[in-house]
Amino acid sequence: MDRSADHSTTEQATDRTDTDQTETRPDHTDTEAKLAQLEDRWRRALADLDNLRKRYAKDLDRERAAETARVSAAWLPVLDNLELALAHADSDPQAVVEGVKAIRDQAVQILSRLGFERHDEVGVPFSPELHEVVSVVTQPDLPSGTVIEVLRPGYGENGQQLRPATVVVSRPEE
Repeated sequence: MDRSADHSTTEQATDRTDTDQTETRPDHTDTEAKLAQLEDRWRRALADLDNLRKRYAKDLDRERAAETARVSAAWLPVLDNLELALAHADSDPQAVVEGVKAIRDQAVQILSRLGFERHDEVGVPFSPELHEVVSVVTQPDLPSGTVIEVLRPGYGENGQQLRPATVVVSRPEE
């Protein structure tokens, strides 16, 4: 009897250890399923990001092409008027000069519509953001750094500028 009692005690102890091990040991199938789910979500997020990059690249190319077409279309009337001026070059020289001036004004308007205002002001203080000095002239009656002459007009504003105005500025007498 002692043996059977020992045997039943041993079986109960073995059953307890099996139960304890399954309770303390995490279920690997649940962990593996969660890991697989997280990997799947990660891969899908990477694929979505890659698709988003590709779509933005296509959109950017399309927008660049559309903007190029808009700017080119804005310049077509200027080209047409230049061709008309050249066709009438043999006629009255004064009329040709007036036509070329009108074409220049049309080109300036196009640049202005595109956000690049013309800067060719004389008598204003020198600004390094808007002007490029090519010469300094002594002018006793003007304050130092005053724009005396614009050799080449500038286009644009402080933040967005095609080119600065090329200017001559004054300096005091030495």
